[in-house]
Parts: sequence; C-alpha cells; structure tokens
Amino acid sequence: MYVIFFISSLGTILTLVNALTMRVIKPDGTALISDSIAVLVPMRNEESNVDGLVSSVQESSGLSDWNFTVLNDSSSDGTALRLKSHGVSVIEGSDLPEGWLGKNWACHQLASTAQAKYLVFMDADVRIHPAAIAASIEKMNSLGWDFISPYPRQIALSFLERLIQPLLQWSWLSSVPLRLSQRLRINSMTIANGQFFIVKKSAYDAIGGHASIKSEVLDDLRLARGLIAGGFSGGVAEGSSIVECRMYDSPNLLIQGYTKSLWAAFGGIAGTIFTIALLALTQILPIFLGLNGYIIGWSTYFVVAISHGIAAIRTKSAPSNFLLHPLSAFILIVLIFESLRRKLSGSLVWRERKIG
Repeated sequence: MYVIFFISSLGTILTLVNALTMRVIKPDGTALISDSIAVLVPMRNEESNVDGLVSSVQESSGLSDWNFTVLNDSSSDGTALRLKSHGVSVIEGSDLPEGWLGKNWACHQLASTAQAKYLVFMDADVRIHPAAIAASIEKMNSLGWDFISPYPRQIALSFLERLIQPLLQWSWLSSVPLRLSQRLRINSMTIANGQFFIVKKSAYDAIGGHASIKSEVLDDLRLARGLIAGGFSGGVAEGSSIVECRMYDSPNLLIQGYTKSLWAAFGGIAGTIFTIALLALTQILPIFLGLNGYIIGWSTYFVVAISHGIAAIRTKSAPSNFLLHPLSAFILIVLIFESLRRKLSGSLVWRERKIG
C-alpha cells in the first residue's frame, strides 16, 4: 500500500503541475485572423444538434476569410431539413467504403473539398465561443505549432455522466507531463480530442489526412500522433473557456460511446490489463482498506481525491467524482470489460454502423 500511496502521490503532483503550466486558450484580446479557414463538421442523425452547433459557429468573430461546411452522412432523421433551414453549405456524403469508419470517411470527404490554410474539425455536439477559432489559431501560431486540440469543457448532467465524463481530462492530467511531452514531441504521450481539432492543411495532407487512419476508432489520437510522427508539432490545450460539449445525453448513449472505443484505448491487451489493475489498486482498494481501519488506505483515498478535484477545477468539469472516484473507477472498469466483450463478439455498433 505504501507503493500505491507513492504512485498516487506522484499522480496528484503531476496533476497540479499540469494544471499550473498547461497551455490555456482564452477568448480575450484576440487579433484578427486573415488566413483562410475551413470549418468542417460531419453530421449523422444530429437533428437535435443542428440549431445549437450552427448558431454558435455562425457567430464566430475575428475571422476575415472563412467558410463553414457540413457533411450530411446518410442521416435518416431531420438533419438535412434543419441544415437547409439555416442555409448552411452542405455536402451529401457518399457510401462508406470498405475498411473505413464512418467519421473518418466523413472528415476525409470534407477535407478533400477544403481549400484553406487551416482546417477546423468539429463534432456536432460542440458549442463554441465566438472567439474560439480565432483564439485557438492565434495560440497555435504563437507556439509555432502545426495543430492544436483545445480540450472542451465536458458538460455532464446525469449522475452517470457526472461520474464518468471528468475521467477524460483527469486521465491525462494525472499521467502525462504535458509541457515535456510537447517540447520533446513524444508520440506516445500526445493528447488530442477530435471534438475541436485545428490543423494546418499542409501538415494534414503531408501525412495522408484521415486516409492514414481510416479504420482507427480513436481517430483524434491517431491523427495527432501521426502528425507528431510526421515531424510536425502540436498538442492539447485547456479550452474550457472557449468550447464545450455534451457528448452523451442518455446513459445508453454513454455506454455505447465508451464501449465502441475503450477496447483500443490502452495500446493492446497488456496495456488494458495494466490500466485495469492501476485503477483497481489506486482508486478502489484504498477505500476498502480505509473502511477496515487502515490509515494508509484513507491517506491514499484523499490524495487521489485531491487529484480529481484539481482536474475538475482546471477544466471546469463536474466535481461529482471528487469523493466518488472509487465508484467512477469501478464503472469505467466495467465499461472496459464490456467493450472487450463486444469487440470479441463482433457486436460493436455506433450510429447504426458496425465497428469491425
């Protein structure tokens, strides 16, 4: 347990260091961006998100040469009609080729039509501050980067969301030395989120764009790491002041969303086993030891709680798992096992499409 306490303490220290030193994008004092920009959004059955997404993008400021294009990916709901009512430029997606995943194919089609210096990929459930795009590009240029991933504030309303969603930011804040990994361009430590991802088209094209990751379920990480491997620079930034996203609006969608990708999140079976063991030992075991009278159990529990609290404050996420992190970790472990089960049984499905 003393080893576990030591490991947990290192994670909390790293969380604090990252919270104090990571790049932060703010909407204040942004200069006008004169370079050409293409805002690209794939949509499949996103009728409920059309109004909010389109309105937030159309209110963008600080851009002098930009266009906004949506790809309607064979939607069977009212997505197309809602887009038409807004007068948005829409591309009708073509049939999904063999070997491609749906979002990757949609983004590939969008990028193929874009003639701009910067490509801004966004998910339909994202809402941005008017200065979000300009501020992000300004930050990217000031750092000399070729891509930037402003990590959105994750909106969590239901109890299950409030337990699970904060783990997204906490997982990398507590495990990756961000400034060091970005300075040294460490591929395996590159963090990204495809909900809001900006890249220079020249860099994107140089690595083959989404065609280079056509079957990757973790498309955002693979694209970012492909850019780093290709000699380009970039990384994640804290973007909770300029962009927010509610990924899943029901427990069923949250379960589907996580199980579609968790099987691939840890680099193979060995990495998955290691992650499950680490979660169990650092998040769950301490509370059981504490309840059985072991001071070291309570000490570890509260050290880890501080780590979750710091991450929640820095990223403006739900603080619910600050003290409930053992329950959050248990649910995540269950989701990992369910993801593996569905992968092995060939029953992974997302947005009515089977994932290989």
